[in-house]
Amino acid sequence: MRIKWFSMVRVTGLLLVLLYHFYKTIFPGGFVGVDVFFTFSGYLITALLIDEYSKHRKIDLLGFYRRRFYRIVPPLVLMVLMVIPFTYLVRRDYVANIGTQIAAALGFTTNFYEIMTGGNYESQFVPHLFLQTWSLAIEMHFYLIWGWLIWFLGRRRHSLAQFRSMIFGISGLFFLGSFLSMFIRVFFVDNVSTIYFSSLSHSFPFFLGAMVATMTGVRETTVRFKKNVRLWTTKRSIITMATSFALLMVLGLTLNFNHRITYWFGFLLASLFAVVMIYGARVLNDQLPNAKEPVVINYLSDISYGIYLFHWPFYVIFTQLMPHFLAVLLTVFFSIVLSTLSYYLLEPFIAGKSPSLLGVEFDLTPYKKWIYGGTAALGFVTLVTVLMAPSMGNFESSLLVNSLNQEQSNVTRTHTLTAGDAAALSDVTIIGDSVALRSSSAFSSLLPDAQLDAAVSRNFNEAFDIYKNAIDSGTLSKTTVLAVGVNSLDNYREDLQRFIDALPNGYRLIIVTPYNANNETQVKEVRDYELTLPDTYPYVTIADWYKAASTHPDIWKGTDGVHYSDSDSTGADLYVKTIQKAIDKSAKGPAKE
Repeated sequence: MRIKWFSMVRVTGLLLVLLYHFYKTIFPGGFVGVDVFFTFSGYLITALLIDEYSKHRKIDLLGFYRRRFYRIVPPLVLMVLMVIPFTYLVRRDYVANIGTQIAAALGFTTNFYEIMTGGNYESQFVPHLFLQTWSLAIEMHFYLIWGWLIWFLGRRRHSLAQFRSMIFGISGLFFLGSFLSMFIRVFFVDNVSTIYFSSLSHSFPFFLGAMVATMTGVRETTVRFKKNVRLWTTKRSIITMATSFALLMVLGLTLNFNHRITYWFGFLLASLFAVVMIYGARVLNDQLPNAKEPVVINYLSDISYGIYLFHWPFYVIFTQLMPHFLAVLLTVFFSIVLSTLSYYLLEPFIAGKSPSLLGVEFDLTPYKKWIYGGTAALGFVTLVTVLMAPSMGNFESSLLVNSLNQEQSNVTRTHTLTAGDAAALSDVTIIGDSVALRSSSAFSSLLPDAQLDAAVSRNFNEAFDIYKNAIDSGTLSKTTVLAVGVNSLDNYREDLQRFIDALPNGYRLIIVTPYNANNETQVKEVRDYELTLPDTYPYVTIADWYKAASTHPDIWKGTDGVHYSDSDSTGADLYVKTIQKAIDKSAKGPAKE
């Protein structure tokens, strides 16, 4: 039984995800589209299992897992096989450790892989091609646990009402536990991606959907639901769906991945709006039994899973090869074509059913040799790629080398403190993140007397620990450059104030403004605030990397928007010269009194 208007829910989730990935600066909160999918999956799976129990008074667990396998695995395998040949069009960085990524995707552990490797969902040096399968991993974990639990409950031969009540209660407990895990953990982590990727913290939308499923259903509906179908007007149902859609779009326009408010309330609101939309669609289905969904919406809903799988790796690859508009266009084209072939032809063929497309049935039996041969060829290309792929990309390798060189330089450097204002030029320490680390060679040539202390993903808290230890030990440089911030933008006012307040008398502080092309709204807010600090604190000088970076688009081609291109030294030299200019300016100004 197909419920009309559920397609709108699926398409809404897909639209939010695509807008987020394609136009992140406009839709910074579009990642909640995944939570729409989670909520809908929890609802639909639970409702179908209740229907099965109602009809047979038992749950066919193996049948449930078999259906999930045929729906999920074939498109996933096809996506991996089709994407790998395209990787030969881009830098080898994109296939670094690709074997582990493929294993994680096919083993439904991508979320764990990203957590263990310290991955950041929004900012990666070289985006993982199968990063999108993190959500599929959480979904599969839900299916494995929830399917077994519902089967176990079904063995007790309860009445249908009791069965619904137990599912509702258990869903409520799981929902509360998962949501509280997300809510509380935000207070204790610096990288919120570890919460976002967590099967424990991010599974509550499934259980919210499951709770609603016990109150509505698909075939087997409740008395209360049937009453609402009679009481609600069609207009009310449509307004309910439209309002939910609009509110989800508002979240897509306003939420920020790194803001704590997103984890306290954002994902919860997205899930709540999703269940309201689901409920409205379910009511509308019964109110308009003879109405038909728009063909386009129905079609996009059918292939939405495939589009979700294909769009991310193609987008990553195409953005390295062409202007953004063309990259989006080609991504959408390939995603739709391959998803259509997968859903209407290959998946039915693998499941032993008759494939059909646009109402035309296809007999693929004569083409078995071609299908198997093509699959084998793609599998061979994938195997060769995995075997030949480097364990570490050039970008990560260069950061590692720079880190080792930095350590060696700091060990061998004879650090001489000079009295007076001359120390402002000679006694300099840069406490930086991966952008500063990436510029270590430029620092060596342009600021050879400066001491660089930089590390990947360093945030304000980690930088302050280094800063405070230097103060306590009496080794703080007369001029300290704070070149961090892009990794911790939430509480920047309080974080910056800690550095200013702790700065001893006779010392100067230079703050480097952050830059992230994919999060311009937030970094500009931080930058604008930092520019006001010298008016209050004359011993604070701003090195405006944001301005320098935004006025040199040539250094960002083919990058993640945070780390400039390493095709030549232009980006590194520009970064260091921006800091050098600020050091010169600081030396002419007063120290803290």
